[in-house]
Amino acid sequence: MRNLTLGSLFDGSGGFPLAGLLAGIVPIWSSEIEPFAIRVTEKRLPQVQHFGNISGLHGAKLPPVDIITFGSPCQDMSIAGKRTGLNGSRSSLFHEAIRIIREMRCASNGKYPRYIVWENVPGAFSSNGGEDFRCVLEAICSVKDS
Repeated sequence: MRNLTLGSLFDGSGGFPLAGLLAGIVPIWSSEIEPFAIRVTEKRLPQVQHFGNISGLHGAKLPPVDIITFGSPCQDMSIAGKRTGLNGSRSSLFHEAIRIIREMRCASNGKYPRYIVWENVPGAFSSNGGEDFRCVLEAICSVKDS
């Protein structure tokens, strides 16, 4: 049996890929824009290919992976922020991750990714009276139909 593979969107300093590696999962690629975070990942996980800004990526052109992880920007859903939710300039990038996942699924005839993992702040549950979390769940559930 082959090891599962992983791609990480909004990678930060590579927490998901590192955890995956420790669990026997092979991290393949990541997307991140912060230079320091990228340098950390390059140092800790030199085998991971970096693709930069999520907005310029196309899921069909990325190496297909079993798992896509993403911790989309949380500032607009955090109770510490202005709570503009998924319509906010940063948290709306959630939709970019869903787009990439759909593109990869379409290009692989629904085979990849097999799993997606989204993480965010607790405020995501209550942002816009819970409506944002409902939208997140609907978007994630609709990926299987892509």
